[in-house]
Amino acid sequence: MDLATILGLVATIGMMVWAMYLSASGDLAMFYDFISIVIVFGGSITVVFMKFTLSQLGGSFKAAGKAFMFKIDSPEVLIEKAVQLADSARKGGFLALEEAEIPNEFMQKGINMLVDGHDADVVRGTLEKDIEQTYNRHGIYVAIFKQLGDLGPAMGMIGTLIGLVAMLANMSDPKAIGPAMAVALLTTLYGAVQANCLCMPLADKMALRNEEEKTSNQLILDAIMGIQDGQNPKVIEGVLRNYLMSKKREAKVDGE
Repeated sequence: MDLATILGLVATIGMMVWAMYLSASGDLAMFYDFISIVIVFGGSITVVFMKFTLSQLGGSFKAAGKAFMFKIDSPEVLIEKAVQLADSARKGGFLALEEAEIPNEFMQKGINMLVDGHDADVVRGTLEKDIEQTYNRHGIYVAIFKQLGDLGPAMGMIGTLIGLVAMLANMSDPKAIGPAMAVALLTTLYGAVQANCLCMPLADKMALRNEEEKTSNQLILDAIMGIQDGQNPKVIEGVLRNYLMSKKREAKVDGE
């Protein structure tokens, strides 16, 4: 669970609701307008339909869950596991890795290829293609949320213009001015909230997770190739520690 995303979202919504409550003297209903919701949120989704496929759109909402619930093995855990596997492979060959417990699916895939006896070029090519395709696929999901963020203010402006036109067309009817003005202002508000409080922050967090996953898989790729080459586990560990932050690398050296 990503507490930073959850706390940020809850705190942001909480502050906005609190400000609305105070400014409206407790009457939050004045900030609700169904027409504005349809224009901003509904309009944004339908425009995205034209830019991406339905499967991509569905996948993006599923991927957005990674902004809230995302578990990735730390580099230290991956390095430790890679060293254990390298030691087992040097002692008993690749077949000794067949029964190894490997929680990470990408690492398990690479080890299975070693056990099956694939050439180094095949292993590297397959894993690199997997990394690239996963990264690109998740990149599309990030782009969808960025598009939703861009469309929020745009649809809000369209709603504002609709409201202004309705207001000006009914200047002779004072009762029609209020609802039309509400549409004009609330669509702008909804568009700003959609962009700056929801879609763009989620897109940035999803992009961060995508980079983290790519780096993690690249570490695993280097570990798999080192094991296949029969490198000393200590050598593999030294190479993989380059993926750690400098302070952690220095702490390891000092500990040794």
